[in-house]
Amino acid sequence: MHIQFAELPVFDQDRAKAFYTDKLACQVIADHPMGDGGWRWLELAFPHAVTNLHFIGRADASPSEGPVLVLVDDDVEATVASLKAKGVEIVSEPQEAPWEPGRVIAEFHDSEGNRMVLVSR
Repeated sequence: MHIQFAELPVFDQDRAKAFYTDKLACQVIADHPMGDGGWRWLELAFPHAVTNLHFIGRADASPSEGPVLVLVDDDVEATVASLKAKGVEIVSEPQEAPWEPGRVIAEFHDSEGNRMVLVSR
C-alpha cells in the first residue's frame, strides 16, 4: 500500500482550492465539513501524481518562511511560462540548481504566499 499526503498551511481554503485547481490542474478528491470551526477536509490530487494535497489551517494569512512543496517536472521552463500566463507570482526564474549541474529549478508562490519549488528530473 502506498499512501502519501502533503499538508499545506493555508488561511483561505476556497482561495487555495481555486489556485490549485485552476493554475496547477489539481483534481478535488474530497471536500467535506470537518468539525464546528468551518474548516473542511479538502484533498486535491495533481494529475498523474502519487501525492495528494491536504490543506491544514494556519492562524493568520502570513505565508510560511521556507518552501512547503517541491514539484518535480519534465520541463520547468515551460511550466514557469504557463504559470506566468495564469498570473502566478514567480519568485525565481528557471536556473541551474547550485547543488547539481544540469538540473533546473525555479520557485513560485501559491495563493496563500507559500513558496513552491519546481525542479527538473
